Amino acid sequence: MLERALKGDGYEVRAESDPEGVVERIRAFSPDVVLLDIKLPGRDGIDILGEIVGQGIPAQVVMLTSDDTAETAVKAMKVGAADYLTKPFNLDEVKIVVAGILERAKLKDEVGYLRKICSDLIHQEIIGETNEVRKLKEKCGKFASAGVPMVLITGESGTGKEVIARHIHRLMRQGDSPSCCATFLGINCAALPEQLIESELFGHEKGAFTDAKAEKKGIFELAHGGSILLDEIGEMRLDLQAKLLRVLEERKIRRIGGRQDIPIETTVFATTNRNLEEAVEKGEFRVDLYYRLNAFSLHLPPLRERKTDIPLLARHFLHDYSEKYRKMSLKDFSPGAEELMVAYRWPGNIRELRNMIERIVVLENDEIVRPEHLPAEVVRRREGTEGVPRPGPTLPDAGISMDAMEKSLIVQALGKAGGNKAKAARLLGITYDSLRYQVKKFGLE
Repeated sequence: MLERALKGDGYEVRAESDPEGVVERIRAFSPDVVLLDIKLPGRDGIDILGEIVGQGIPAQVVMLTSDDTAETAVKAMKVGAADYLTKPFNLDEVKIVVAGILERAKLKDEVGYLRKICSDLIHQEIIGETNEVRKLKEKCGKFASAGVPMVLITGESGTGKEVIARHIHRLMRQGDSPSCCATFLGINCAALPEQLIESELFGHEKGAFTDAKAEKKGIFELAHGGSILLDEIGEMRLDLQAKLLRVLEERKIRRIGGRQDIPIETTVFATTNRNLEEAVEKGEFRVDLYYRLNAFSLHLPPLRERKTDIPLLARHFLHDYSEKYRKMSLKDFSPGAEELMVAYRWPGNIRELRNMIERIVVLENDEIVRPEHLPAEVVRRREGTEGVPRPGPTLPDAGISMDAMEKSLIVQALGKAGGNKAKAARLLGITYDSLRYQVKKFGLE
């Protein structure tokens, strides 16, 4: 009857009456929920429950029994039962219990999935070994350990301002398990229509304006206990700048149409690619807000000023996107491709480099990324090509004799190798037989 009732509700159901080998059959069927009677012919249901739990079978077990004493229920729950039903039970009661367990399992999966996404977003590394990056990391650590309430992050577009903000956000909550997934919310001050941004920031009360059909929390309230990223702060309206200054000073907000101040505990990250000092001089940015934000500031250098980090970043993105697109055949960059990437100016900074690597990973199937895989602008537009010496010997304007140069190099190699032809061949990057041929050709025996 129970089997028929659950099947009638669309569940896939399998009934078992023989306890012998039932655990293996449960493992093979892999159900979400097991309804298990405590009194079975020849076996105790609690023992079977223990086996299911002990073997790590992920099914949720609901124990069924006619024993309505609390002692049995406690014992079953201690062993690992998800729930407990006393016979005679109502079919609707069983359906409610089963549906509840499935719903909790679904929520658990969703939470796990969202935590993974959260982790992927939060745990972004700062890649680089230049002095600028080392100092940047050090400063981030100091801001995080001090728990500063706000940080101004400036730099050109694509330099990684949000990555830095998320990095500090994570450092601030390191070792604090309950809040390690604390909220990190961002808003682009330049992207939202003027009439919406105030409501998005501070929320509104029902009836505050024509379309305010219900009360709404702003992101300052939603990010309470976490962090908020105000991207493109340099584009914020002057009247909103005044309200933001009040929030930063008093650590409280007031919804549009509201009469009460709401305290907030949020770390504010403000980012911009504008020169705020110039904006202040032009009267486009409040001087008092600038000095408030600038108390803790970071400036990110453009990628062209940290060229030695380009190969590190490129390999980091190559690895990440190879994993993402399951194309692990791509191993590395050829010296020629690396030289071109280092020489390019990267006007779009790290974002441009990252996007290029992603495109290469998707489109190419070779093991090594070579110059022909790079976009035309990277191959053509080398920074400072003129006047920069290329690797290797320089060709004189009057030209050169290849034979004379080859002979000279072979003589030098033999001299450095003490006459050892095998060693000299290795110095020249040619085979032993090739060296012997050249030695004979130039009469160097």
